[in-house]
Amino acid sequence: MLRAMMKLAPGEFAQEMRIAAAVQCYAQGIVSQGKAAELAELTRADFLEELRRRKVPACQVTEDELAGEIHGAF
Repeated sequence: MLRAMMKLAPGEFAQEMRIAAAVQCYAQGIVSQGKAAELAELTRADFLEELRRRKVPACQVTEDELAGEIHGAF
């Protein structure tokens, strides 16, 4: 992948780096989907597609958080 990135035009390389950074920040729970999409300069739908393409889960809820939500609803 790095070799392919090195062949990109400077603007394309910068865009790829913005997307990669935004995906990483989202995956680590540092930013929301909306903020990550904004950082990547993508629409939220396009950002979700990037997550799918990079095999990063779009849902960042832990099992404990989900259990808490379920138990809190009843």
